[in-house]
Amino acid sequence: MHIAQIAPLTEAVPPKLYGGTERVVSWLTEELIALGHDVTLFASGDSRTSAKLEAVWPRALRLDGSVRDPNALHMMMLEQVYRRAGDFDFLHFHLDYYPFSLFSRQPTPFVTTLHGRLDLPEDQPVFDTFCNVPVVSISNSQRRPLPQAHWVRTVLHGLPEQLLTPKPVKPSYLAFLGRIAPEKGIDRAIHIAQHCGIPLKVAAKVDRVDQDYYDEQIKPLLQSGNVEFIGEINDTQKSDFLSGAIALLVPIDWPEPFGLVMIEAMACGTPVIAFNRGSVPEVIDDGISGFIVEDINGAIGAVDRLDHLSREKIRRQFEQRFTARRMAQDYLSVYRALSEKLAPHLRLVGHDAPAL
Repeated sequence: MHIAQIAPLTEAVPPKLYGGTERVVSWLTEELIALGHDVTLFASGDSRTSAKLEAVWPRALRLDGSVRDPNALHMMMLEQVYRRAGDFDFLHFHLDYYPFSLFSRQPTPFVTTLHGRLDLPEDQPVFDTFCNVPVVSISNSQRRPLPQAHWVRTVLHGLPEQLLTPKPVKPSYLAFLGRIAPEKGIDRAIHIAQHCGIPLKVAAKVDRVDQDYYDEQIKPLLQSGNVEFIGEINDTQKSDFLSGAIALLVPIDWPEPFGLVMIEAMACGTPVIAFNRGSVPEVIDDGISGFIVEDINGAIGAVDRLDHLSREKIRRQFEQRFTARRMAQDYLSVYRALSEKLAPHLRLVGHDAPAL
């Protein structure tokens, strides 16, 4: 198949540091190529890919301070894809609802993976209006606010099997990885570590929108001698960081659509202690790859039970459930099913068309 992957321009594909959606697009693209498919990637010009790169803008927008209206550039990208839609067998968007109107009015089959939260009130009229547009969820829990959407499948994320691997180090600290924001629960992670008397290492970024929250509420907590703030790390640093952790803490307080950090930890054989929110029960096998808890007290109790888990079994769970190869095969099933659903309609139209 000749497949177009259309990524956000916010980060490069893959991101140089933090960036979940663009990272998943990169892994999917590379696996589709490894499986023998022809892939064109619409993304920022600083992306690195084995696919044919259609560079819509020279740099990732988060790192380009000159761009004040990112929506304008995404609209330009959608028009570029639309003009070339006939060149592809299938179009796969990662741009939320932005493609819905335009691409419902053209014949090339397409799907959109929804990567973010969907529980905002303003999402309801959008999906009422576009209730026939095919969409993929990244967890079943993500679907709950929008039962009216045309869900065609849930495809759990996966990452390359050898991207992150267990390292032969003695675990000695608790870890927090990702982004510092109120819903991610860094304050709760600090409290858990302090109560357990175990050092906490924090590898996370601070978005501009969360800078005040960080400065006023979190930065004072990081002054504790029990906490080491590392900042953002890239994929080459994650194996060492996660392998050295007794457990990864995911004390979230929001309907997490997926949570890549959990499978990154699993790839390193590191247990995950996560609050029972959003996708967590679909990703963590309680008592095997970690513990699912309801609150801080539950997390503190779970730390005492970590010795019951096998890091080798956690790695095996990752290999069985969360590789990029499995993810790519799942998406190929989606592409084929939607293409076959459309094909009879196209043949019928062609058969009935008057001769020229």
